[in-house]
Amino acid sequence: MKGIIYQLKNIRRDKLCLLTFLLPIIVGLGINLLSDPSFSSISETSFGIVEQDTTTEMSEWLKENGRVTRYSKVEELYEAVNDPATQMIGVTRHGEGISTILSGDEFQLYKTTGAVLPTLYTQRESMNTSSIDIRPATSNNKGLKSLLIVITMVTAMFMGCTFNAMNIIGEKEDGISFINEILPMSQQGYIGQKIILGFIGGGISTIVTALICMRVGGSQMTSLLILILLSTFIAALLGLFIGRFSQGMMVGIVYIKIFMILFIAPPILFYLVLPADSIFKTISYFLPSSATFYGLMDLINGQMQVNKYIFVLLFHCIIWFLLYFKVDQHSKNLNR
Repeated sequence: MKGIIYQLKNIRRDKLCLLTFLLPIIVGLGINLLSDPSFSSISETSFGIVEQDTTTEMSEWLKENGRVTRYSKVEELYEAVNDPATQMIGVTRHGEGISTILSGDEFQLYKTTGAVLPTLYTQRESMNTSSIDIRPATSNNKGLKSLLIVITMVTAMFMGCTFNAMNIIGEKEDGISFINEILPMSQQGYIGQKIILGFIGGGISTIVTALICMRVGGSQMTSLLILILLSTFIAALLGLFIGRFSQGMMVGIVYIKIFMILFIAPPILFYLVLPADSIFKTISYFLPSSATFYGLMDLINGQMQVNKYIFVLLFHCIIWFLLYFKVDQHSKNLNR
């Protein structure tokens, strides 16, 4: 117990571990402040007209279909339309109808609108006899926000890997690893102590981030907690592997960055690209963070069944735990 307390004190000296611990929480607070913005005002079509060149009927019809800005001179209208910062469509009277003015650098949506607007105005009477049903679009920000939350939580889980790796590498450079070899401590005790250190840090960071970002029901809370605990345990184990095979601090940092990318990036790509029933998605479970990512996304989207992800993570925990014991024992046999 004293050994764990002593090593926990080393966190204050390790700025990388502190940053890894606090950064997901800070990002989580920022994500939590994000609201689902209304894009109606952004996507609303903007029309520009000249007061002396527009009839009341034209003005009222344009108001029904977008935002209208009035100008006193034609030159001012042309200047506003050609302004790169706007997507304005200029409208002038053309006999009994209208014509449009485009700058040429508009989005395709506004180019198409400007091209068909004179025809729509000519056929406005027949359009008034039709029944129009406008249904509001669902927010397209929800999926992005959910993705950001899961990425932040997976990053928080990786904290245990960073701390364990940096802790073991620091002991190697300070010579403490030689002292550990002659201490009356079993192999199981040493490995358990190291895993607990990273497990506690990663677990706390992830749970705090989840409490800030996620809004899950009581029935989902147990599944969420199990996903977090199993994932942080695997991350802590990964830190032991990196610490054992790294011969120096710089090498260890490179390994941490490489594995962090492999821990986070592939699941995002698999989730966005692979169909749910694809055989390749099943193969992606060989990467443990994939099961974590899919499980968290399902929980955020309101799905209740995440048992298959828990089973996959439990399988990874057992395999990687036994593998590290085997590697550690083999290394000690070679050094004798």
